Amino acid sequence: MDRVTWRTQVLSNHLNQTSMSSPLSPNPCVGFSPPELSEPFEFDTKEMRKLLDAHNLEDRDWLFGLMKQSKLFNPREAGGRVFVSPDYNQSMEQQREMTMKRIAYLLDRGVFEGWLTEKGVEAELRKLALHEVIGIYDHSLAVKLGVHFFLWGGAIQFFGTKRHHDKWLRDTENYTIKGCFAMSELGHGSNVRGIETVTTYDSNTGEFVINTPCESAQKYWIGGAANHATHTIVFSQLYISGKNQGVHAFIAQIRDANGNICPNIRIADCGHKIGLNGVDNGRIWFDNVRIPRENLLNSVADVSPDGQYLSAIKDPDQRFAAFLAPLTSGRVTIAVGAIYSSQISLAIAIRYSLTRRAFSVTPKGPEVLLLDYPSHQQRLLPLLAKTYAMSFAANHLKMIYVKRTPELSKTIHVVSSAFKATLTWHNMRTLQECREACGGQGLKTENRIGPLKGEYDVQSTFEGDNNVLMQQVSKALLGEYIAAQKRSKPFKALGLEHMNKPCPVIPSQLTSSTLQSSQFQMDAFCLRERDLLNRFAMEVSERQKQGESKEYSVILSYQLAQDLGRAFSDRTILQTLLDAEAGVPSGSLKNVLAMLRSMYALICLEEDPAFLRFGYLSTDNVAAVRKEVSRLCAELRPHALALVSSFGIPDAFLSPIAFNWIDANSWSSVQH
Repeated sequence: MDRVTWRTQVLSNHLNQTSMSSPLSPNPCVGFSPPELSEPFEFDTKEMRKLLDAHNLEDRDWLFGLMKQSKLFNPREAGGRVFVSPDYNQSMEQQREMTMKRIAYLLDRGVFEGWLTEKGVEAELRKLALHEVIGIYDHSLAVKLGVHFFLWGGAIQFFGTKRHHDKWLRDTENYTIKGCFAMSELGHGSNVRGIETVTTYDSNTGEFVINTPCESAQKYWIGGAANHATHTIVFSQLYISGKNQGVHAFIAQIRDANGNICPNIRIADCGHKIGLNGVDNGRIWFDNVRIPRENLLNSVADVSPDGQYLSAIKDPDQRFAAFLAPLTSGRVTIAVGAIYSSQISLAIAIRYSLTRRAFSVTPKGPEVLLLDYPSHQQRLLPLLAKTYAMSFAANHLKMIYVKRTPELSKTIHVVSSAFKATLTWHNMRTLQECREACGGQGLKTENRIGPLKGEYDVQSTFEGDNNVLMQQVSKALLGEYIAAQKRSKPFKALGLEHMNKPCPVIPSQLTSSTLQSSQFQMDAFCLRERDLLNRFAMEVSERQKQGESKEYSVILSYQLAQDLGRAFSDRTILQTLLDAEAGVPSGSLKNVLAMLRSMYALICLEEDPAFLRFGYLSTDNVAAVRKEVSRLCAELRPHALALVSSFGIPDAFLSPIAFNWIDANSWSSVQH
């Protein structure tokens, strides 16, 4: 065909809207196949979920269902499924409004019933379970409720007496009163003892007078203050007759029932944040605000009508420690929430990796599933094992908290500090790895992992900066060490009883069977902890001999303090996993728990430089550990889907790429 004739035919086809026959054969698209068709479950996922969630499974499922039923929870269809999650594309103002509407919906359906007015372990566990489910849906909603119930309400429970309980708790539970918790200031966050807000007592009127004396004393990051809170707990230095009695807690009204800001109160918005924009964080200034004498929360200390300071706790340090009690509940909920966030991201990333293929390993061969690549297994499966271990640790923390006694207060403080830091750091690392493991799909807001990074980043610093918390853990361990030395008595607290036994010995050569032995794993963790505690104590002592104060000596020894805090946390987490494993009868469930336990222990050995730095493991042994981690990845690979299914998170609370991501991105979904 000459060119003129060919060109005439092409133009004719265009005009006649006909197409030339294509010499190309049709190419089949990438197909989606549900992983359940090829990934058999070798253990009972319902039984595993019972171990992970531990309590109130029916209550949890009831609340999941309640949220799926309402348009308020932003249901949307993708790939033939309905998903619910907040719309983070909304403005800050819209997100805050939706948070309050969701609270009203849950309130009307009795979700918060008994959260403050019922007592006992069962009531507390139900409250924690429902709060965890709310956090799986939206961190902003969980934090908003946490401030109101756990911080404001918890402060009234802990610091108040019957008169406060009778007056405030029922109205708080019914949301007639909306509370917030004014502890942090512009100039002081973790250092609560240094806050600058001042309260004095006027015996002529029987009132306390609260004042913000300087700009750095403004209350900052106060959740609920910017828009909604009517009342707040104010932490302030209490001055009686010119003498500072230290930090105390007071109830102050900041808005009337119509939402108008009260006289002598100034409130400003903290503004847009990298996440958590459904929470209205605000700043508060008090300009000689007068409150009744009865608004002092007086379970720790009181002031008589004529201005006498009264407290059964004479030691100012012990009094101050008592005022930090509500932060323990906050750290418990933060630690647990971090693990559920890790579960969400891993469930999405692992399900995606079981249906997404990339590259071929042979010419013209089929593309390979992401999770069949050893490198992808190494990225996700150790994090999965850590999440399992930390799930049991979080349950342990909850149980010692709800069953707390005065004798357990130190243990709860130390364990909650260690776990809050360790679990939130783990969560942020997991979210980042899962985001990357999902490639470009991980960037989409609808696929949840990216937004969760912004939402949960705050956990590393609120209610205690993680690095500061780890130093508190090490200081507590040092205190136990010094006390045991002085008394010449054995250790009997914080799990340090292993210090009373002979020092463990690590074999010069580590075989696979040794590496997977629970005895070896615990020996290695205990060896690291006892040696670091000895080194920390020795270094602090040497600095004191050189003339430094004990406090500054601890600060200068921060590197060992951080290593020791990590060692304590890792060993405690491993123990909770061993306890969970021991409670399961022989069978497939116990076998997979043993695999997870070995993966958790060995990845800790591989990732902590202390094992090599201080010679607990030789270079050959470190290489053996690394090789065993790779082998365990291959062993865990067939169980990956079952393990994330065991989280029990309903499909609607995951994301489109966890399921048929092709249909979810099809042209028909765009038109829909």
